[in-house]
Amino acid sequence: MGSRFREYWRTNYLPGERKLVQKIDFFILTFCCLSYFLNYLDRSNLNNAYVSGMREDLSFSGSQLNQITTCFTVGYVIGQIPSNLSLHYVQPRIFFPSMMLVWAGLTMVTASVQRPESIMAIRFFQGIAESTTFVGTHYILGSWYTPRELGKRSGIFTASGLAGTMIGGFIQTGIHSSMDGLAGLAGWRWLFIIDGIITLPVALYGFLLFPNTPQTTNAPYLSSAERHLAISRVPEVTDRSPLTWSFFKAVWKSWQWYGFIIVWIIAGETESFSSNALLALYMQASPTHDYTVAQLNNYPTGVPAVGIVSTLFFATLTDFLGGKRWIVAYFIAITGICTSAMILAPQHKPSVIFGAYYWAGAVYACQATFFAWANDAMRYEDEMLRAIVISGMNLGSNAVNAWWLLIFYAADLAPWFTRGMYAMIAMSIALGIWTTGLIYVENREAKKLVNRQDLLPEAEQERARNGSVDEIPTNNNLATKL
Repeated sequence: MGSRFREYWRTNYLPGERKLVQKIDFFILTFCCLSYFLNYLDRSNLNNAYVSGMREDLSFSGSQLNQITTCFTVGYVIGQIPSNLSLHYVQPRIFFPSMMLVWAGLTMVTASVQRPESIMAIRFFQGIAESTTFVGTHYILGSWYTPRELGKRSGIFTASGLAGTMIGGFIQTGIHSSMDGLAGLAGWRWLFIIDGIITLPVALYGFLLFPNTPQTTNAPYLSSAERHLAISRVPEVTDRSPLTWSFFKAVWKSWQWYGFIIVWIIAGETESFSSNALLALYMQASPTHDYTVAQLNNYPTGVPAVGIVSTLFFATLTDFLGGKRWIVAYFIAITGICTSAMILAPQHKPSVIFGAYYWAGAVYACQATFFAWANDAMRYEDEMLRAIVISGMNLGSNAVNAWWLLIFYAADLAPWFTRGMYAMIAMSIALGIWTTGLIYVENREAKKLVNRQDLLPEAEQERARNGSVDEIPTNNNLATKL
């Protein structure tokens, strides 16, 4: 095990490959992570603003906060597949920053609203603009990185979004204490203005330096040799236009479409504790404690903090274990059952409830690992099949979450969310069952493989000839090529 661990951290690169990876790490990850950080900062700041005066100023009632979240989710769902298909026709260097400018403008407009219904309309269009970031980045990461590299990069990207959630609470606390009433504006309004302004320079950075994909890059910092090397590191796939009936029939018949979309629908609902800000709602509705505005914003930041640690740990671990991303599903299933049981306990001890919500933050690990799993499984498939399945995963999850939160986690169900706890237990059990079935299908397909080396990327074949790798990586989807 020790020698294997040392070998994992001492990757054997071809001449010039280490420098290439360092370059794409810097320019891809800095832009994508900053973009996702701001994306999540914007989402979490709605909840921060709600508990920092927006609810009273705009006279919120009932489940209007959840309705706003649903409006965002509907727009987010609508934008999933079109945004990833757009990357086939519009350069990512243009498409990603353009969408950032749209959502930055809408964020700043939110500062002027006078009623909840206005936020509903804004968040719908904001959801369409922000739908590009998550699935688009996972498509880009799968286009540049090898299976040995992908998990860690996916983890770093996902952690950046969680950092946005975590830091959002502290930012709101600072703005509320220092800017509340400045120029006649409430602190929560300044939050949206500042959030939009800091997005603009990141968009400009993307316009100038994002490298597109290995096949289309014209980045000035990559030499001709480096561009060729980047192409040689990933499988050569046939480039077919996706907008044909035969393409959509092939997608509909593929096991990846059903397998990964359903696993992410289930896993996405196990994230509900964290993504729907239940801890903040519990604190605000607590029958035994009266929390301050600072506490309402700061205490929930522990949830994404746990998520960051868990995400980076499991992303690295599954790379080390050769891409066994599915182990995270079983960890999540156990976590979901245990944390729900802790909250359902009749004593309702605050220490136990806080511990449950913090532990539940570890479920965020599934984002990086499951999308890396899907990228690995479709590495030898048509790029647009990979793009549409990845976007379909997020579409399916958010389509369910749009109504799931209204039924199980509406704000007026705080502080205990009893029906949501039972739903969480059911989804955790379903996740374990579906994952087992998906593993079986993968293993069944793997038995059909022959002549694997002929289908490896050029760079991997070179490593195999030089003895730089111990074994040739398997991929179930090679079977479709044989």
